[in-house]
Amino acid sequence: MRFQNALLIHNPNAGSGGNARRRLIDEARQFLSENGILAELAETTGPGHATEIAQKATRDGRELVIACGGDGTLNEVVNGLATAQNGHRVPLALLPGGTANIMAKELNLPWDIAGAAKHLLNADVREIALGMAKPLEEPEKARYFLSVSGCGPDGMIVYSVDLGLKARVGILAYWWQGVREVLRYTFPRFRVRAGERQMEATLVVVGRTKNYGGPFKITDQADLFEDQFEVMALTTQSGLKYLSYLPTLWMGNLRKEEDVHFWKADTLVCEPLDSNPVYAQVDGESLARLPVEFSIVPRALKLLVPRGKVASTIVSSLKP
Repeated sequence: MRFQNALLIHNPNAGSGGNARRRLIDEARQFLSENGILAELAETTGPGHATEIAQKATRDGRELVIACGGDGTLNEVVNGLATAQNGHRVPLALLPGGTANIMAKELNLPWDIAGAAKHLLNADVREIALGMAKPLEEPEKARYFLSVSGCGPDGMIVYSVDLGLKARVGILAYWWQGVREVLRYTFPRFRVRAGERQMEATLVVVGRTKNYGGPFKITDQADLFEDQFEVMALTTQSGLKYLSYLPTLWMGNLRKEEDVHFWKADTLVCEPLDSNPVYAQVDGESLARLPVEFSIVPRALKLLVPRGKVASTIVSSLKP
């Protein structure tokens, strides 16, 4: 596979960043160039810049966009590519360089840039659906998401996390904020509506991917190549109960627990029951307060998928 007019979007502030990663990126670009993928480098300068660069890449007729950064950077790039107005849909590839790297795990990509670059040479372009999260009171904030969204304590953690601490210690900043939220968060219930299903929950995870964050898989029956979410909802209001779920989640037995509900859906709405604020996050970035509508957007993105690196369901799910 050859791409003569590719663009590599790099977030120097994602993950460890710094000059060491720039050297790795230069080496990866040289390797890709020697193997038929010529990628110009564009570095982001702040929040939202990756979206602007990706939008320009579609206008410029790029053949491929490679995102190097974390899940937040990838989300920005996706929102730039999926909103293209000129009909030119640019495939997306990934070089992991962030804190959680959910999509890299989903595609079984190595976390080192050089190793991931090698996998781009033996890959196919696949069309996939994206999730759309739309705050119903602020629809202008609607965002596509590639991996996972959520409402409740995970939304509050993302909303409250210290970005300076995140820059210094990475994913440990989320763990620290999570401990703080268990001690002070009141776990307000909110209403979840999905077709004929309606329930009250304190946490909802809306998954396009099996991986959630850190070592955990929550929506482990989600499939990136299906036009559906897998949804997980917790109904308990006990912080101690939440903590008790962690070893169960670690062992992959969360589905056996009480107050835990899983189902597949292509649309759902989460809405508050009272004035207590409940926040939503998309791909590890803060979105807005509820109410939020989640929907599937079929064939919204072209993704470069390494051959043999995802489940065999790819083949069956891509048949017409």
